[in-house]
Amino acid sequence: MGQTIAEKILERHLIDDAERVEPGRVVRAKVDFILFNDANGPVAFRHFANMGGTKVAVPDKVGLVCDHFAPAPSAAGAHMLRDMRSFARDKGIKHFFDVGKGGIEHTLIPEMGLIGPGDLVAGGDSHTGTAGAYNAFGTGMSWAGMAAIMMIDETWFRVPESMRFHLHGKKAPYVTGKDVILKCLQDLGVDGALYRSMEFGGPGIAEFNIDERMGICNMVVEAGGKTGIVEADEQTEAWAKATCKRPYTLTNADADAEYYSRHDYDLSKMVPMVAKPYSPDNVVPVSEIKPGVKLDQVYMGNCANGTISDLRQIASVLKGRKVSKWTRVMIVPATQKIYRQAMAEGLIDQFIEAGAAVSTPTCGACFGGHNGALDDGEVAFATINRNFKGRAGHAGAQVYLGNSYVAAASAIAGEIIDPAKL
Repeated sequence: MGQTIAEKILERHLIDDAERVEPGRVVRAKVDFILFNDANGPVAFRHFANMGGTKVAVPDKVGLVCDHFAPAPSAAGAHMLRDMRSFARDKGIKHFFDVGKGGIEHTLIPEMGLIGPGDLVAGGDSHTGTAGAYNAFGTGMSWAGMAAIMMIDETWFRVPESMRFHLHGKKAPYVTGKDVILKCLQDLGVDGALYRSMEFGGPGIAEFNIDERMGICNMVVEAGGKTGIVEADEQTEAWAKATCKRPYTLTNADADAEYYSRHDYDLSKMVPMVAKPYSPDNVVPVSEIKPGVKLDQVYMGNCANGTISDLRQIASVLKGRKVSKWTRVMIVPATQKIYRQAMAEGLIDQFIEAGAAVSTPTCGACFGGHNGALDDGEVAFATINRNFKGRAGHAGAQVYLGNSYVAAASAIAGEIIDPAKL
């Protein structure tokens, strides 16, 4: 019997070659890279100390990224960032990225070439599945489990069942990877992929560049997925050749791989989708949003939707236009490199001319910590990954989710609209 992508990657990382990789079995494995941010790293460091940890087994496998409370919004946030700096110095972690020197972890680490196709990646953040855009197995883990990996350079996994998502057809205008995953959430719900690998492929995957594939994999956890992985193709290989600093293995499923379920999506029939409050699976086509949903704020950015592709999509809509007078608009490039590229292309000036605020890379507004948190009763549209009560600020706020085209169009109109209407 053939293997899925997840099964192949896990098998290559087994500590005991005699173990069998079958759905439901528990296996021991070594990971290629582990990733912390300032919201979860300091907690994991305490676990590390409480377990008796003194030295990190393989410091070069560890990445520490200051992105949640960066720049520090308070004394408490500053303390979290200080813990990151102290641990990096004390344990000899060279892959440490402070404010102004990196960006948002899930975009930054692949940009730096630290992960690649065929890798097994663990993170303290639930959206570590974003690594699947690069044909890697990425997954969020408990902070105690992450501390243990730092100590002994191994961990365990229950082998997930896999689900196949076959994409075909040519994508329609204003459709992005965000719409693929929102459509999946509409069909599956928030637990329809619980502890399963969501594997995306088929001829339609070529319609999405690497940036847009991040938008797909970033939200697999919202369906309960253990990981999300895009099969390798020419785009994957080109990216890996240009970026990866370590050996990589392009990984695809066998033709006779066994899946828990199979799902077929015709991209030519897909439209921009919107997740309404208060759940990322409360999804409808943008055309079904009742007219007149006035927006206090539009936020464009996050770990998977602050890419240069997203910024170009935003610019294509904002060009020559102004954002609504009564709508606050914030745009956040995901990394310093993307920020500088956007500057070189004239995008940043265009955003400011349109009336938007442009921020240094940070996760602040995404989780409601700072830099754009919402007040009671406010309504926002955002390209982030969650819209549960209280996710982006006050529990009385409402957040709609969608792609960058829809966000930019809605910023101009001051209410949620289909970008085609502009």
